Amino acid sequence: MSDAPPLPLHCFAHAGAGISAFHGWSAALGDGAVPVPHLLPGRERRRCEPRATGREALLADLLDGFRAPAGPYALYGHSLGALVAYTLARALHEAGLPTPALLAVGACPPPDAGSVLSDACRESPGTLRDLLDAVGAGPGDAVPGDLWQRMVLPVLRDDLTLADALRAAARRPVTGGPFRVPVLAVSGAHDPLAPPAAVAGWQRWTAGRTVTRTLPGDHFFVREQPLPHLLGRACRVVRRLAAPPALSTTGGRT
Repeated sequence: MSDAPPLPLHCFAHAGAGISAFHGWSAALGDGAVPVPHLLPGRERRRCEPRATGREALLADLLDGFRAPAGPYALYGHSLGALVAYTLARALHEAGLPTPALLAVGACPPPDAGSVLSDACRESPGTLRDLLDAVGAGPGDAVPGDLWQRMVLPVLRDDLTLADALRAAARRPVTGGPFRVPVLAVSGAHDPLAPPAAVAGWQRWTAGRTVTRTLPGDHFFVREQPLPHLLGRACRVVRRLAAPPALSTTGGRT
């Protein structure tokens, strides 16, 4: 067992979700990582704050917390969260700041691929609700003017608007040299929105190593144990590779 401290795994949730999406991850990750969920404005305890719908507003909320990390760390984002994590990692790279030792993205096509949900951010409430129902993200029995449509749908729409903006911004050329952060791209075997073949396209978005993994489940495999188990193993590898070499006790020359 390594004596190094657990690797911080900063987590970003899917559209409409908050930090509760990562409930139970502390135990599931194992001793190699500790989850650090990030709550974006406009939900849960931050529900009174304006929601971020563009890249600059998002980075204004997040970037300062990553300027001087205490050591190596990793990012994981699910669906919208994958675009948030990529945007943050790339902004750190372009600013010459410490980048994550691992960028893990799940349930999200890369920015140069089509995205049914983010493309629907400007659809009518009824059309958007039908689309969300079709992929298991809607309430199913919602009716016009009910609590879901008044309270939940606006958050989802703003989050999809953010996703659309982040995808567009990501397609601009990278500055500051090649983006070399290692990427772990995770898909659900039965995800209609981000099938494994599409998620594998994240290899085009880093000059570093890309590893792809497919887990059981649909778009919301974030709710199942195989995902934090996988990320825990990946973080243990990162922690081991980042650890300084042990000092020799044989008295040999250096």
